[in-house]
Amino acid sequence: MPHLAHIALLVRDYDEALAFYTGKLGFTLVEDNYQPEQDKRWVTIRPPGAPENATAILLARATTPEQETAIGNQAGGRVFLFLATDDFDRDFAAYTAAGISFVRPPAVMPYGKVAVFEDLYGNRWDLVEYR
Repeated sequence: MPHLAHIALLVRDYDEALAFYTGKLGFTLVEDNYQPEQDKRWVTIRPPGAPENATAILLARATTPEQETAIGNQAGGRVFLFLATDDFDRDFAAYTAAGISFVRPPAVMPYGKVAVFEDLYGNRWDLVEYR
């Protein structure tokens, strides 16, 4: 059955992206392999606690001017990715302590508790605990 294996996220630099996603958000590094024939790295991460078969994020270093202009704006200013949690208050407190910039404060919605944060490039994410 088809499923999403990876979602590509354009980044300026692999190491700065890894420092943010693994260091501040607690994501798990799945792969980091250099591909000499293309002079790039295959770097994938998953949220903490995600199962091995969960969709991974591919950190894709921008290599063209067109790609560089999309860094931080992959969804045109809308929320791009949705990070589900089983404990909103715990993760909101941890991310705030880690210096994550929340651009919309926590709110209770019909579907659950949610706040919007920006990653190091400005992409918007929902941190959401679904009901």
